[in-house]
Amino acid sequence: MKNILYFTLLFSVTSWAQHYSKLIVQTDQLSHIINVNQELTYYNQSNSTLNSIILNDWNNAYSVKDSPLGKRFSDEFVRTYLIAPEKDRGKTFDIQITSTSNKPLSFYRPENYPDLIEIQLNTPLLSGDKVSLKLSYKLKIPNNRFTTYGFNSKNEMSLKNWFLTPTKFENGQFVKYNNLNLDDASNAIFNLDLEITSLQNFDISSDALLIKKDQNLYTFSGKNLLFNNLYIDEKNNFLQFKNGSHEVATNLQTKKVTDIQKALSVDKIVSYIDDKLGTLSQQKIIVSQTDYDQNPFYGLNQLPSFLRPFDEHFIFEIKFLKTYFNNYLKANLQLDNRKFNWIFDAIQVFYIMEYIDEYYPNAKMMGNLAKYKLLRNFNLISLDFNQQFSYFYLLMARKNIDQPLQFSKEQLVKFNEKIASKYRAGLSFRYLNFYLQNNELGTVIKDFCKIANTKSVTIDEFDNILKQKATKNTDWFIPTLINSRDAIDYKFKNVTTVKNLVQFEIKNKTATPEIPIPIYGFKGKSVVFKKWLVPKKDSIYTFDRLDADKLVLNATNEVPEFNQRNNFKSLKYFSIGNKPLKLNLLKDLEDPRYTQILYVPSVEYNYYDGLIFGLRFHNKTILDRPFSFDVVPSYSSKSKNLSGSFSFSVNEFNRKNALFSSKYGFSGSTFQYAPDASYQKINPYAILRFRPNDYRNNEKEVLIVRQVFVNRQQSAFVNNTFEGSYSIFNIRYGKSKPEISKTIAYNTDVQFASNFGKLNADFTYRRLFDNNRQINVRLYAGLFLYNATNSDFFNIALDRPTDYLFDYNYLGRSESTGFLSQEFISAEGGFKTKVPNPSSNLFLTTANASCNIWNWIEVYGDVGLLKNKTNAARFLYDSGIRLNLVPDYFELYFPVQSSNGFELGQKNYQQKIRFVVAFNPNTLLGLFTRKWF
Repeated sequence: MKNILYFTLLFSVTSWAQHYSKLIVQTDQLSHIINVNQELTYYNQSNSTLNSIILNDWNNAYSVKDSPLGKRFSDEFVRTYLIAPEKDRGKTFDIQITSTSNKPLSFYRPENYPDLIEIQLNTPLLSGDKVSLKLSYKLKIPNNRFTTYGFNSKNEMSLKNWFLTPTKFENGQFVKYNNLNLDDASNAIFNLDLEITSLQNFDISSDALLIKKDQNLYTFSGKNLLFNNLYIDEKNNFLQFKNGSHEVATNLQTKKVTDIQKALSVDKIVSYIDDKLGTLSQQKIIVSQTDYDQNPFYGLNQLPSFLRPFDEHFIFEIKFLKTYFNNYLKANLQLDNRKFNWIFDAIQVFYIMEYIDEYYPNAKMMGNLAKYKLLRNFNLISLDFNQQFSYFYLLMARKNIDQPLQFSKEQLVKFNEKIASKYRAGLSFRYLNFYLQNNELGTVIKDFCKIANTKSVTIDEFDNILKQKATKNTDWFIPTLINSRDAIDYKFKNVTTVKNLVQFEIKNKTATPEIPIPIYGFKGKSVVFKKWLVPKKDSIYTFDRLDADKLVLNATNEVPEFNQRNNFKSLKYFSIGNKPLKLNLLKDLEDPRYTQILYVPSVEYNYYDGLIFGLRFHNKTILDRPFSFDVVPSYSSKSKNLSGSFSFSVNEFNRKNALFSSKYGFSGSTFQYAPDASYQKINPYAILRFRPNDYRNNEKEVLIVRQVFVNRQQSAFVNNTFEGSYSIFNIRYGKSKPEISKTIAYNTDVQFASNFGKLNADFTYRRLFDNNRQINVRLYAGLFLYNATNSDFFNIALDRPTDYLFDYNYLGRSESTGFLSQEFISAEGGFKTKVPNPSSNLFLTTANASCNIWNWIEVYGDVGLLKNKTNAARFLYDSGIRLNLVPDYFELYFPVQSSNGFELGQKNYQQKIRFVVAFNPNTLLGLFTRKWF
């Protein structure tokens, strides 16, 4: 017998201005279908006459794979949705809409909005009038693994924005937003009475107030709601708390935290927020594990459960504080949550930081690990808890991918939307609060929230209150910190000391308009003076020195500055540099107080060197920096030789143009390429990267110009003729747009040397179809422009490039037989089967294709035309099975049929199997970062 819930939802209205509905709902838990019969009364709250009304139907966003929601998943490489079967995706269907007199009403979905319904009214609806409608429809609830909302493996349901609700009407039109998994529905405000009957003894929880429970009958009531959350669980796992006029329910999952401890924490947090924001209208807030999983506290959630160095009670408080604050603000502020999302984030993150300062002033970013003396030398370990917000913002700013806070939410890349922009918003408020002092910002926030609780507002309202309440000039705040992405970076200039005075200028290193920054004078570790300045060009400042031996800009990081490494100036008569040197074992966070050099033991491997033991010296902290170096002296255990590599690079970011990154560098390496011979490579280069103005557009362009110098010792084990030293000028251009549903990329490569010139080009196309079939096609063409070489060393390879530029990490690059010769590198011809005479000294064209037949099992096929100077052109082909276990990291190729004949029937078949194995962790890291950046 199907597990069926019958429940009735009654929307009541206490004033003419609120929309209301009456819904009779039947839920089939096994098929995850909800049958709805709804009576909707819509009030025209505008000054316009309406001929139609628009309803949010966000459940239908899951109906097709190419919906706006599906396209966003594709952009963010969320494969689970695009390969999900029909039964796991949601939709709204069997829709019928009539007037109260049962006259059918026409309706349609606006173009490009599969998650909205526009209803044509029989008669115009005048301002202040109302209309009543009857709606009948079915909801297919999606699987919760896409967004955390939906049904789970137990047939429980977590629902939000799940039924048809009127959208907001502002500025003479309805607000039309697609469901993009951003938790920002444009619902008009409503009242709610909710009566639910559960025939299968499922427990029902809602963010409306529970009025009565009689066996399986639940009655809820809510007023002035902007959304409704509904949780249908096998058993009640929500704890209920009462605090003054508020009721709070939570089912946050915790360990070793008693109900009494939870009650005390909930009471403390609710009282804290009421004190900061004032008591707003929402009477009940529900804080669910589903809501937290949708927007977790990044930092805490990145650590595995067995390695969380935080007290469980602290974890519960932070999780509850973040989720409660988020839900509380969205339930009470009538502010466009997509267009003005930054204000929600700014208030939330600012007060989270204030809460930490008040109740956990000694908390560290890595918690209890800071107690261990052995680990205290790491800035990552010893950093104050609140400092992590700055580092998460800088992670994107230093990559030149940060975006203005004023950007609408759907314009943000995922990392900015979830983390960096949120933290930058909170840091901006914290900066303003430090500058204004006397809790002036707190008064502004409280007054703004009271107004936004009673009417629809914009950011102009906040700015007006700020200018009224602030005792200092704040004209710079919105234009500079909110409306732009200008980086803040100040440094000292022309510092002199005269008797007991210190004079200096402050240089603005960016185009940011002058904004306030604090100046500190230190004597040892003690602050002897502090002054807020608004630096002006060519202004000279004079302070009493007060025995200060060091000047520091922005010493405690009050200002969300792009670069603090240049904020120090020593006033000592004898000093070596402005900052002491600090050596760190392994990787660490950037510490602007020191000149950091990191050293890391390294182990690499290739067949000729054996295990390569080295000690890597570099300055690459977790944050990118303009200048970086990486030197790795090493010793090869098998060849008994010294080996290693080095690189020096300068990265210039342009924050306004399509050319957003210009990198200039110089690198080199020396390793064995054969049992008895080594190579030395020197490589000066320039890399120019371009991107569109829309950062969410995955399209990227790169231009690489380099000169490769190679000295290759002669070997008795390598078949091709010794080439000695050579130099090749190389220009590469590539353009790509990778997504889960479709990827297009092409690359061109031109090389010029004294005795040859070569042109290569390839085009790649990948497509994932609605039936989950994926095809991959690659076209390649290589042509010698001129060729005076006397060996095949520089030839174009069909199946295994010789890699004379030493770009690929071959395990055994010179092997022609044996296991290591079966290593496959997807380059040049791209054939997986080895054929006789597989290289060309004139031209080569190939086509490589593959198609999945089940999960990571694919069939592949290659065809090619190979031409040498003295031979006729040859047509070649191969085919087989590919096990694509981890793309670009671990793959296996099993040949079946080729120009050599039927491969499976030939001897020594195991020697024909090709493999891809990558030991570079950046390959795996790229599978993760592409979802965020």
